[in-house]
Amino acid sequence: MSTQSKIGVGVIGLGFMGSTHVGAYQAAERAGYPCRLVAVCDSDPERRTGKVAPVGNLVTTDPNKLMFDPAQVGVYGDANELLRDSAVQLVSICTHTQTHVDLAVQALQAGKHVLVEKPVALKSPEVRRVAQAAEAAGVHCMAGMCVRFWPGWSWLKEQIDNGTLGAVKSASFQRLGNGPDWSPDFYGRTEWSGGALMDLHIHDADFIRWCFGEPDSVVSTGSRQHVTTIYRYGHGPSHVLAEGGWLGRSGFSFRMRHLVVFEDAIAEFDLSGDPPLLLTQDGKTREVPLERLTGYDLEIRHLIDAISGNEKGLIASITDAEATARLLEAEQRSLETGAIVTVRETNH
Repeated sequence: MSTQSKIGVGVIGLGFMGSTHVGAYQAAERAGYPCRLVAVCDSDPERRTGKVAPVGNLVTTDPNKLMFDPAQVGVYGDANELLRDSAVQLVSICTHTQTHVDLAVQALQAGKHVLVEKPVALKSPEVRRVAQAAEAAGVHCMAGMCVRFWPGWSWLKEQIDNGTLGAVKSASFQRLGNGPDWSPDFYGRTEWSGGALMDLHIHDADFIRWCFGEPDSVVSTGSRQHVTTIYRYGHGPSHVLAEGGWLGRSGFSFRMRHLVVFEDAIAEFDLSGDPPLLLTQDGKTREVPLERLTGYDLEIRHLIDAISGNEKGLIASITDAEATARLLEAEQRSLETGAIVTVRETNH
C-alpha cells in the first residue's frame, strides 16, 4: 500500500496517552491498517524529540526507544499548525481535559476525523458542542472509551447481548490505583481533571451504560477521588455497582476487575490475573482465551476501519460520550447530596 493511500495521523499531546496513541497507530500500520503517523504536537521541546516518559497505570511504550523519528514526521509546538497540515486527515487529541473541546471543534471544522481522549469534557453541554461540530463537519469523531474494546470486556458485552449464559443477575466493576504522579499540577486540581470520578471511574460508568442501557437512578457514596455507585434498573439486573478511586501514593498496584453473575455462569476478569479471564459453568472453571492487544490498539484499529468504510458505525461515538457525561453528572449530584438521583430527569 502506498503512503498516499494511507490515512495521515496527527497526535496532539505527547504525555502518557499521547505516546500510547502514537504506539498504537504505529502498531496498526505494521499490522496492515491503512494509517501512518505524519505529525505530532506538544508544547514541551523535550517531547518533540521523540523521547518517551515512562508514566501511567499501564506500560504501553518502550522507554528505551524513540516514540517517533522527528526526521520522518512533522513536529509542531502549536496545535493550529498541525491542524493546517494537509497531510493530516485524523487527529488524536491527548491533551489535558480543559483543552479537549476547543481542539476537537477546531479539528472538526478543519475537516479532520477526531479521536478525543476521555473525559471529553467535565460537563455534558461541552461534549455536546463537539457532537454538533462533528455532525456539521460530516466526519468521524470518537471518544477514547478504550474499555469498550478491551479484551475480556468486549467479550463480556458479547455474552450479555447474545444471552447464551442467561440473563445477568449481578455485575460489579472495580478500578483502583495510585493517584497519578505524572502531571501533578493538572491532577491536583479537581476542577480541571474531575478527580477519579471523571478520569478513572468514567470507564466503568460508560461500560455499564453500554451493557445495560441508561439506569433509572443512581446512588453514590465516597468522594470524587474514591467513589462507589449503585446503578438501579427497573428492567435489568438487580445488582449493578462500580467502585473507582485513586488511593494515594502508597505503591498500590493498579486494579481493573469485573465479576458478573449470569443465570448459568460466572465471569471474572482481573487484569493482573494469569489468565485474566475465567468462566465458571457447570461446576467447572476454565480460561477464556483473549486477544493479545490492548483496548487502545483495538479502538484505533476500529476507527481506522470506520474511516476506511469497513465499519458501519462507531462503537464509542461522541454522542455516547455525551450520555456518559450526563450519567456522571447524576453520580456527582448523588455524591454531593447523599440522595438517590433519577437519571432520566438529569437527561432533559
